[in-house]
This record gives sequence, C-alpha cells and structure tokens, in this order.
Amino acid sequence: MREIIFDTETTGLENQTDRIIEIGCIELENQFPTGRTLHLFINPDGRKVHPDALAVHGITDAFLADKPLFADVADEILSFFEGARYVAHNASFDIGFINAEYQRVGIPAVAPDMVIDTLSLARRRHPMGPNSLDALCRRYGIDNSHRTKHGALLDAELLTDVYIEMLGGRQAALGLSAKDTNTVERKTDEEVVAIGQRPRPLAPRLTDTDLQAHSALVERIGESALWRRVSGDA
Repeated sequence: MREIIFDTETTGLENQTDRIIEIGCIELENQFPTGRTLHLFINPDGRKVHPDALAVHGITDAFLADKPLFADVADEILSFFEGARYVAHNASFDIGFINAEYQRVGIPAVAPDMVIDTLSLARRRHPMGPNSLDALCRRYGIDNSHRTKHGALLDAELLTDVYIEMLGGRQAALGLSAKDTNTVERKTDEEVVAIGQRPRPLAPRLTDTDLQAHSALVERIGESALWRRVSGDA
C-alpha cells in the first residue's frame, strides 16, 4: 500500500484565492519510508504572500519570483501521488488547496476516500490532546528542535515519524524471528533481546487434590450436567 505524507505552505488561508507556494512529499510503502521524496517551491502566479503567512513559513515574494507555476509542475505532483493515499495533518486544509490547484489546471479532485487526516487519527488516539504536530512530536519523543519555522518537507518528515508511531511503529519490532519460530525478539532502544523457549515446562498449577475434587463435583452433578446434553434436549 502506497501512501504519500505531504505538507503545503501557502500565501494565505483561503484556497479559492490564495495559492500553494511549497509542497513536500514523502513516499511510504506498507507504512515504511521508501526514500523517495518530492519537494517543490511554486510561483503563486501574482498572488502576494500574506504577512501572517510569511511570519509562519518565511517564504518571500522575491524568493518565489523565479519558481515554476503550479501548471508547470502539476504533472510531476500528480505522478508522484498516483495510486497512493494522501496523508496530511489537518488534511482538509492541504487537500482544499491541492484540489483548488488541480481544478485550475483541469485535474479531477482527490476523492475523500483517498485522504488520511492524521489530526483525526491523533484525536481518536489521544482525545485529551493537544494534537498539534509539535505536541505529537513531544509525545512520541521525536526531535523537532530544528523546526523554527514551518517548512513543507521538514513538516512532512516530522509527520512521517509521528504517523508511524501512531500506527504502532515501535510495537512492529515485536514478532517471531525468522531463524527460530520458538524465539521472540523484542527490540529496545539499546539492543535486541532474544526471549527463548523455556528449557522445561512449568509445573502444572493444579494439584492431585484439585483434580480429585473436580472429578467428585462432576459425579455429583450427574446426567443433568449441561455438557452431557445432546443438541435435541436443549
């Protein structure tokens, strides 16, 4: 199963008038990063970066002046996402912008069932919150100290780590060893600890006295015991 963790930076908050100016994408295959990424800066086609947005991501109009238009990179973006689910934090925002940009160049909108919102996942998993990307990084022990401003690829990288953790990434290390099906390998942060089969079984907990008492109880119940009925007697 292919999934693309992605994030966008925009000129503002309104997807019908503002534009995408940066997109960062990371490919997952069966919930593991493949190493394939896509990172693009995009000219907003005359739309100025709002001061509030500039304060968040620091991407200036001057920096974007020589970047390609969305129409020039649309096929590259669509090809990268082809057949994969779109995974984003607060996905309605990013998908709203993606679909608005797709519409402008004649590409069909992304179907809702192809979108995974990690914010919704986090709210179900941690209903008491907080569930911002920074808060989830702190919860899962992911280093985000280098995140002084938002950046699409950096945020996608952090979200990839968060997403894998929310899906039980650390527990995935618990499984049967291919070398010995009687041995379980448990991975800790420091080492892999092999837990082998016991050299001899534990002694039974039931004593002879317990077994005799149980047999006597069964005899007292007699033929009326529930397990002695045939199906037609019920």
